[in-house]
Amino acid sequence: MYGYSLMHVQRLRLRACALLIVACALAAPSTYAGQRNFRNLSISGTPPTSVTAGQSYTFTPSVNAPRSRTLVYAIANQPAWASFSTATGQLSGTPGATSVGTYSNIVIAVSDGTNTATLNPFSVQVVAASTTLSAPAPAPILSGTPPTSVVAGSAYSFQPTASDPSGLTLSFSVQNLPAWAAFSIASGQIYGTPTSTQTGTYANIVISASDGTTASSMPAFSVTVTSPPAVTGTAVLSLTPPTQNTDGSALTNLAGMHIYYGNSASSMTQMIDVPGTAPTSYTLSNLASGSWYFAATAYTTDGLESSPSPTQSKTIS
Repeated sequence: MYGYSLMHVQRLRLRACALLIVACALAAPSTYAGQRNFRNLSISGTPPTSVTAGQSYTFTPSVNAPRSRTLVYAIANQPAWASFSTATGQLSGTPGATSVGTYSNIVIAVSDGTNTATLNPFSVQVVAASTTLSAPAPAPILSGTPPTSVVAGSAYSFQPTASDPSGLTLSFSVQNLPAWAAFSIASGQIYGTPTSTQTGTYANIVISASDGTTASSMPAFSVTVTSPPAVTGTAVLSLTPPTQNTDGSALTNLAGMHIYYGNSASSMTQMIDVPGTAPTSYTLSNLASGSWYFAATAYTTDGLESSPSPTQSKTIS
């Protein structure tokens, strides 16, 4: 019973001694580099003074204890992110990004129950991990030479050549699309047929492509809609003069024929005089595109004019 009490008291004294030595080390650091010795018990080592956040830190001091005694370690000012072994004196841990800063005046002490030794106070700086920026993904590649003009009434079409270095699916968009044109978001094609009322220049058209991460655009371009060139044509009319009057008597004073024509059967307002009495043909030139209508009359030397012939027509295109 007496032996148990003595051992219990001795253990309490060991713990109190270890804590007392740590406190003494903080108050009066040794003049010897890296270690303090008490009665042949020594502790030494060079703890790392910095660690990068996210990486592991570890330090175990070296102890010289001539006599075979159980050693107990203690620490003062232990960083919150680190753990400490009272059996080995090892300080270890992995600080996080929120632990960046300097942890100063850390002291590790060792006791064999009779003697104590302390390591000189040291600091550990936790530095922020460097951020490695990844290279930006390559942008889609667009190329092509869009036609810059189209004649009204003719079809216009342009589709750029497109590829994505990352192999992703592309979607297309366009700015300042002409009112007469349509656009495909799947292929980037512009197409349409402007009318004669839509002549003019359509400027600053921009086609873009995106793979969902990066995008690129073609240089802006313009499309000019021009009026179609004037279309003209000719009509060859065969003229056969009458030989009789309306009462069946011979026509003896025929002077020639009149050709009437126009763009409407009810409005043939233009007239050509073809004098003479023999059958002939007459060519009307420079007729603009469209439908034309023709009729002829005969007139005499007295100035009398017959009724018009049946109307004929021709389309110039």
